[in-house]
Amino acid sequence: MSDIINEAVTQLSSKIGTFDGSVKFVIENEGAIMVDEAGVREGDEDAECTMTADAETFRGILDGDVNPTSAFMTGKLSVDGDMGQAMKLGAQLS
Repeated sequence: MSDIINEAVTQLSSKIGTFDGSVKFVIENEGAIMVDEAGVREGDEDAECTMTADAETFRGILDGDVNPTSAFMTGKLSVDGDMGQAMKLGAQLS
């Protein structure tokens, strides 16, 4: 597992804990992170929503330097699947 994935799992775990639904974050060239009722972990399983970004964008979202909506609108963050799950997770990250 990459350092970026490890750091992201730690940060997401502290911000979210568990989540009622399933979202997968794909960090380009690094790996994937699952967020669901079991918690936050490295993994590449099926999810209701998949969000994809490069490492810089993802790190900015976690640090609060990048607005997820702005990243989506400018094409830096792609969302596939249930947009409601993405919005629900975004609210938990705020």
